[in-house]
Amino acid sequence: MLLKIWAKPRASRTKIAGEREGALAVALAAPPVDGEANAELVKFFSKLLGASKKDVTVLKGATGRAKTLLVSGITTEEALKSLSLK
Repeated sequence: MLLKIWAKPRASRTKIAGEREGALAVALAAPPVDGEANAELVKFFSKLLGASKKDVTVLKGATGRAKTLLVSGITTEEALKSLSLK
C-alpha cells in the first residue's frame, strides 16, 4: 500500500496534522538532519498501523517534504481503520 505524506519536521510532537495537497500532513518531532525525520516517520507509521519497521519504507522523497511511503503486509482497509479515516 502507498501513502502520500507531507512532512513537517521540528514539531513539538509527532502526529497526523491534517491534509495538504492530497497527502496526509504529518508533524514530526525530529529535525530533517541525517535521516532523523524519515526514521521518525517510519517509526510513527509502523506503530500506528501495527506493522514492523521493516515493512514501512520511504519510497520517494527521502530529502523533501513530499514523500511516498510503501507499507507492506497490511491491507488498505486495515490501514484506513488504523488511521480512523474510514
